[in-house]
Amino acid sequence: MGRLLRARICFLLVFLTPLTATATSDAEKTPHYWNEGARRRLEAALALQPAAQRAKNIILFVGDGMGLPTVSAARIYKGQLAGGSGEESILAMETFPHVALAKTYTIDRQVPDSAGTGTAYLCGVKANSKTVGLSGAAVYGKCRTAFGNEVDSVLHRARLADPVPCCSRSWYADANMPRETLRDGCKDIAHQLVHNTDINVILGGGRTYMSPRWTPDPEYPEDPAQNGTRRDGRDLVAEWLSTREGARYVWDKKGLDAVDDTSVSHLMGLFEPKDMRYELNRNATTDPSIVEMTEKAIRILRRNPNGFFLFVEGGRIDHGHHSGRAKQALMEAVMLDRAVARAGELTEPSDTLTVVTADHSHVFTFGGNTLRGASIFGLAPKKAKDKRAYTSILYGNGPGYSIRDGGRPAASLPARTRTTGSRRPSPLTWRPTVGRMWWCWPRAPWPTSSMGCRSSTMLPMPLLMPRASSLMMPDPAVVDTVGPLAAPSTPHGPHSLSWPSAWLPSWWWAERPYQALL
Repeated sequence: MGRLLRARICFLLVFLTPLTATATSDAEKTPHYWNEGARRRLEAALALQPAAQRAKNIILFVGDGMGLPTVSAARIYKGQLAGGSGEESILAMETFPHVALAKTYTIDRQVPDSAGTGTAYLCGVKANSKTVGLSGAAVYGKCRTAFGNEVDSVLHRARLADPVPCCSRSWYADANMPRETLRDGCKDIAHQLVHNTDINVILGGGRTYMSPRWTPDPEYPEDPAQNGTRRDGRDLVAEWLSTREGARYVWDKKGLDAVDDTSVSHLMGLFEPKDMRYELNRNATTDPSIVEMTEKAIRILRRNPNGFFLFVEGGRIDHGHHSGRAKQALMEAVMLDRAVARAGELTEPSDTLTVVTADHSHVFTFGGNTLRGASIFGLAPKKAKDKRAYTSILYGNGPGYSIRDGGRPAASLPARTRTTGSRRPSPLTWRPTVGRMWWCWPRAPWPTSSMGCRSSTMLPMPLLMPRASSLMMPDPAVVDTVGPLAAPSTPHGPHSLSWPSAWLPSWWWAERPYQALL
């Protein structure tokens, strides 16, 4: 299945990083500290020998939207979560000896989406945006162009199964498909997942796409918004179980923990009606983390004497960035890295090829000459040319910006307050979130991009002008305690919030003053 190689997206100047994960020390101020570190790393690189044996197992980790700036910021955040300065921290994905870069364009787009790039890294073929498992001859949304243009995936090569092609990344269930595409013979993604390929372990979200219309969700039976959506009346979970001896289906963490990984050969776990929750919003008693799902998958798959292929995606890194919620995105990246570390503990480097990569990047960056050890979610130490403060992390477009009278409000951090992070109600605004009613972040009062890595630019965004960049979420240990409450913003209408004098985006103080940011 290929030569043994452990590869990672990692920083290029590896030999210039500190030897240990410590804060700034007197030792770092001496040339010997850095020269000795460089010497050791050069010796390790020169001693590296190519593997003579072939890998039996392959694990592919993909951070959706996890470009190099995200990797760098996640490294700092990881270190700060551990109580350190952050900059000297090292991600698990950065400890592997090989690194490479990839071009992520699609046939039809300079800036790609996650469907076209998914076809590239799983099938080895560049394709058109928004199409899955098809060559560039297929046209987005045109069902008939799929036939004859299917391409083989790595899973197909491993199992000699049928590919899972789709002319639209949005055709999750038949209810998401135009009727003419169904008449033309195209199948939805959920149907193909169950019937095209014999997959041993399937873990994630998406219950609503597998059940007949109006079927109550097992976790949120009182919320009709979480019911099944299939118009064809088929129960795909039941169909999957009926064709696989010894198969198990679970829908919560308790069920997953109860699965005997020494005897079960096929496992399907669907833990949310649609997307899995962000790690910072995850209920640890009902939903497993990406680390726990990765471990369960490996423990089941490694029993196969012929080896296995495992694909793990940190899909919500991308969602966090699209929403301009840097803390959500970076926590997802940290969790993906923890899954990488756990996979390394459960496998042997002598027989396992592990690759970590990303499908595309984002208009996410950080700078501002911030001091060593400063919160990755903090403000730059100096003001911009417009004499206003700005956050170190910036987005080139998307939600978070505000222009008033030809200028922007100054960013600031509120007083620090210790919180428990409990989900107590806020008097500001609420909406149902996957069936549970609680007060939470208001929807952005501006149009946002929602799919792949495409973005909607609301205003021209000069790269060097902070006033035209989107401010991100400040320090996660801080909650807003200033300013009067205001009326909630409308989903996509004019901005109706009256900002406190210390300006912050609406989603920053929506849950004030009860909890830390999520």
